[in-house]
Amino acid sequence: MTDVEWSRLRAEDLRDLAARDAIVLLPVASTEQHGPHLATGTDMYLCAEACRRAARLLDGAPPVVVAPTVWMGLAEHHVALGGTLTLQLSTWHALLRDLCTSIGRAGFRRILIVNGHGGNISALNALTVDLTRETGLPIATTNYFAFATDALRDVLEDQEGVQHACEAETSMMMAAQPDLVDESRLKEAFGPKLSMSEALARRIQVWRSFRDMTPTGVLGDARRSSAAKGEIILDGAARSLAEALRAGGIWPDA
Repeated sequence: MTDVEWSRLRAEDLRDLAARDAIVLLPVASTEQHGPHLATGTDMYLCAEACRRAARLLDGAPPVVVAPTVWMGLAEHHVALGGTLTLQLSTWHALLRDLCTSIGRAGFRRILIVNGHGGNISALNALTVDLTRETGLPIATTNYFAFATDALRDVLEDQEGVQHACEAETSMMMAAQPDLVDESRLKEAFGPKLSMSEALARRIQVWRSFRDMTPTGVLGDARRSSAAKGEIILDGAARSLAEALRAGGIWPDA
């Protein structure tokens, strides 16, 4: 199987992929606190893992290349708990615009920005229009965990969907990056639980620091996490994303 990671390929490999109208997956994430038990790069590792798995499942039909992960996003709400790096919206917008422009100049026409951080969702939805207009490319955007809905429903015991440093994220890290999970701290790794509508679709939006919402930095409950659950979730997300890419229709005019 040909390597799917942009940074592991040679320029001539990427020229060939561009000539074959390969899809570029651009993972975007964040570096931020993830409770007492998870590494700050959790969103970065998980988003990239889901993208790589999807690309490998497709095995060149259609051809897919996974760009280097954007490891910094919009994370002001985590800053008070330490360990967090964040950008202003205007900086993040400029970064994504320049990266997508570079991908286009490398000969690629189809870009799917795959997000792995909740704090990026609203901004990325809004920026989809601007990025398409500014780059002249039909930029598509999504969140990797949106493809894991069935798997999440099947395996989670203590929460609804992906929250933060929770049963879902901790399980996936146990499967993908077990050395970055401090299992001795799992007994502390729980906090308030929010429904998805509470987390993402509030009637009135007001900014709140995570420190005011949860003293542990966790939303949800990681105490029943397991690598087996994580493997099911990551596999479900990757397979569903691969199916969407295989089916086509995302870029009808590309």
